Amino acid sequence: MEFDYDLFVLGGGSGGVRAARLTALDGHKVALAEESRMGGTCVIRGCVPKKLMVFASEMPWTVDLARNYGWDAEPGRFDWDAFRDRMHSELDRLENAYETNAEKAGVEIFKQRARLTDAHTVELADGTTKTAKHILIAVGGHPVRPDMENADLGIVSNDVFHLETLPKKLLIVGGGYIGCEFAGVFNGMGVETSMFIRKAQILRGFDDEARGHVADCMQQRGITIHTGCAPTAIEERDGGIWVKGSNGHEEVFDALLWATGRKPNTKGLGLEEIGVELNRQGAICVDEYGQTAVPSIFALGDVIGKVELTPVAIREAVAFHKTVFKGEKTAMDYDLIPSATFTQPEMATCGMTEEEAEEKEPTDVYATAFRPMRQAFAGDEERVLFKMLVSKESGKVTGATIIGPGAAEMMQFVAVAMKMGATKEDFDRTCAIHPSMAEEMVTLKEPVRSLS
Repeated sequence: MEFDYDLFVLGGGSGGVRAARLTALDGHKVALAEESRMGGTCVIRGCVPKKLMVFASEMPWTVDLARNYGWDAEPGRFDWDAFRDRMHSELDRLENAYETNAEKAGVEIFKQRARLTDAHTVELADGTTKTAKHILIAVGGHPVRPDMENADLGIVSNDVFHLETLPKKLLIVGGGYIGCEFAGVFNGMGVETSMFIRKAQILRGFDDEARGHVADCMQQRGITIHTGCAPTAIEERDGGIWVKGSNGHEEVFDALLWATGRKPNTKGLGLEEIGVELNRQGAICVDEYGQTAVPSIFALGDVIGKVELTPVAIREAVAFHKTVFKGEKTAMDYDLIPSATFTQPEMATCGMTEEEAEEKEPTDVYATAFRPMRQAFAGDEERVLFKMLVSKESGKVTGATIIGPGAAEMMQFVAVAMKMGATKEDFDRTCAIHPSMAEEMVTLKEPVRSLS
């Protein structure tokens, strides 16, 4: 059978575009459909604008620091309109780059929604159909609101970047990394920020000691965290949004941000009708090579619900390209993936948490918390945290956590060492850079506790 394309990609995010470009550059005929904006969640409504907002929100802290170093500095007034407009100009530039680079590689782009009608056929929103030997689904996910009355009074993360004005008082519901990151952002921009979280602590799934450290720092910076609390009632009241929590707390806010999770964008794609299996969360089930139950259809990125990080989607795309178009069967390596949470303070991790290590093998825990030189001189009481988990049997570093300024920048290179199988002895025999925060990773001497 002759097909219109060798590959048809659904989704113009980082993973989909990478797979499309690599395949087109190899001389194959490739098409891509994107119903929204090229660049996907990360570029348009996620990592990039979020990080720009983090930078903006940290400026008052920088000004305070400068003043304590002798500079005559005042923060002044934050101009949300000016920042927002410049941010969107940058997003427009990045979107254009994504589109231009894909087209230069030879990818034909359809700016409309697509769905599958069989194992090799894609139907576009305008009713036209295209056939492809291989189909790749990389449509990502979306934030969700809870199923409760008046939930639509609240916004979700996608809406944050388009706010007409900053609220004076904000409630964030949800204590995951998205909720905690935006709590730091809005607090830094001068918004009175509160959080409702159902559990006893923020950042479920991360190292318990690290979670507690970040929570303490957030509260010291002025964020109010109501733990063990979920909204039970929401109403428009007194010119704002009245929210009652399960702990009995009631308050009126100018805005409510739902940070209660994300779901894959699999609805309405015709997947189950043609035999593609979905799990209970609606994510596409794939094997180690990204292949679905329908041999010609593959999937990657947030839509498969494995590790929802942009660099992971890009690596999954490379593995897909090698497997399908290079004849080199390549499975994505999900071991020791570093990640950063751009809370304030910033947290970066790689490998196991202490709780995971305790379940797996005897482990020595090395940790230290201290005031770094830069902040200590300025009278800032906030402490950074460095933590390392070491296998007693092999001596290998199996987990690392850094909390503090530049945590992500430091962890990137710690992760390289860990991926190479570095032992604690390797770190010990590496000379420190002094004075720096990062030197703590090579000067941790005695374990603070052992897990048996």
